[in-house]
Amino acid sequence: MSQGVVAGGVVYLAGQVADNTNADVKGQTEQVLAKIDAVLAKAGTSKSRLLSANIYLKDMAHFGAMNQVWDAWVAADGKPARATVQAALATPAYLVEIQAVAAL
Repeated sequence: MSQGVVAGGVVYLAGQVADNTNADVKGQTEQVLAKIDAVLAKAGTSKSRLLSANIYLKDMAHFGAMNQVWDAWVAADGKPARATVQAALATPAYLVEIQAVAAL
């Protein structure tokens, strides 16, 4: 699996999850967003070029906490289209997974 694939001037990111699943949803969201920053940088772009994001939460009760971290991270001049849904994630320890698409 690739963490990111570049095609046609766009980078498509795989769903990113936290490495430290002992963290709460805020901590896991911070980890995921740091991983997104790293994958985007490796592809030659940044969060200011995000086009869309899909956020998967284990429980919608975590929406406010996740969204607080997201709002502090997302570029003010580059807010992407976004969907947030509740979903069963790969393991019960994951509280959030984020998949994104960005322009180069």
